[in-house]
Amino acid sequence: MNREEYKQFDGLDLAELISRREISAVDTMQCAVGLAQESDEKFNILCHERIEESLELSNRGAPATRFSGLPFLLKDSGLPAQRFPSSIGSRLFADTQYAQNSTLVERFEKAGLIPFARTRVSELCMAPTTEALANGGPTLNPWDISRSAGGSSGGSAVAVATGVVPLAHGSDGGGSVRIPAACCGVFGFKPSRTLLPLGPNRGESLGGMASDGMLSRTVRDTAALLDAVGGYEPGGPYASPPKQASFLSCTYPSLQSQPLRIGVWREAWEGIAIAPECIAAVDATASLLRELGHTVVDAALPGFDYSKFVHAHATVLATNIVLLADARLRQLGRPLEEGDLEPAIADGYEVGKTISGAHYVQAINEFHMVGRKIESGMHGFDVILTPTLTSLPAKLGSLNPVGDFHEFRRRVADYTTFLAILNASGQPAASLPLIWTREGLPVAVQLVGHFGQDDVVLRLSGELERASPWLPMLKNKWKSQAAHAVAALHD
Repeated sequence: MNREEYKQFDGLDLAELISRREISAVDTMQCAVGLAQESDEKFNILCHERIEESLELSNRGAPATRFSGLPFLLKDSGLPAQRFPSSIGSRLFADTQYAQNSTLVERFEKAGLIPFARTRVSELCMAPTTEALANGGPTLNPWDISRSAGGSSGGSAVAVATGVVPLAHGSDGGGSVRIPAACCGVFGFKPSRTLLPLGPNRGESLGGMASDGMLSRTVRDTAALLDAVGGYEPGGPYASPPKQASFLSCTYPSLQSQPLRIGVWREAWEGIAIAPECIAAVDATASLLRELGHTVVDAALPGFDYSKFVHAHATVLATNIVLLADARLRQLGRPLEEGDLEPAIADGYEVGKTISGAHYVQAINEFHMVGRKIESGMHGFDVILTPTLTSLPAKLGSLNPVGDFHEFRRRVADYTTFLAILNASGQPAASLPLIWTREGLPVAVQLVGHFGQDDVVLRLSGELERASPWLPMLKNKWKSQAAHAVAALHD
């Protein structure tokens, strides 16, 4: 198999070819590594590579599982992995080592995935672009190098968009999976809170806002990986409702799909401007959904004080900057020095030191109030449709963490208006690159489900993917779906 052939398959197809011994895991890894090195040179996507070691693991073979022997990438998010240090996009955290794997990394490896590197992020994963100074340059958008690849999972999104891997790890504390998915034209999924485990050393992150997630080229790859690695972790403080069927089976076409009632949010809180291209993408998607037999109507925004929520989010982020930085400084045995953190993150550190316990609790209460308001606002709807971003992918440098921390967070909030609120509510949300501009830029829309109804979001995403494929490789993908559906039902 050559690299161009490799890029025509999604993860499930590649894993199936490996399991049938039509290709080898080593050949597949060599294709991924070669493409990764090309993409890294052009777009700056990789860090902490373990190439030779990963090739050796491919040669040894992987568990006989759904993703047996498939090349994979871990985000440089601080997800503990013994094989890979992490820097979290920060000079202060350079080459942080881990004594044990996280539960999620253990599950990735048990599923047969073989990570071979980490992917670039913004500093402490706290910006909607991937331009950390520690990375030696920005991660570039493969469709327009003058624009951001999004963040904080920017390296993962570019890797998937350029065919390096069919799916990659991401994390999302305020849109960090869905932003780069929208910018790079791939499928991005944030599952319901703690459908993916955060242990064994943590039960929650960012006051319950943060979740791991996936970026992929096909909906079914994400669904299958959720089947493989999702599920409650004993002792976890949150639990999603148990799923009724495999997520993968939900993505296959049925003889008669049950019509859904879908609400559309086409305006933003506080009059925040939404680019006409983003509204046009929502309108086009709404029309397509009606053609598919669903009921689609405009819905009122849930009523809450968006500025108050943005301030609460900033409060929790700032306290976490202090928590992370002070722990690292104790490890290094020194005080914070100028240049350790980028300007707005350094200001956030100072802000965080002034926040009282009472103010932190108020912020968490604000998250919970917003979650209740959103679920109440979704009453009578199965899914909500929104723009993913309020504008086209941001120009490089326009959303860097510079200046005052609260001012920086306000700029971010205007760009990602429909995203962080769903981290507060813990609901599943997907970004789909259904519409592209004449200049070749993706314009994504977001599907939002009720808490625990990840299957509904994945099912509807699969329907839209079949009706309007966003990649050429998808156009012939669905001819063999019936056979896969039968197999999935027996898993």
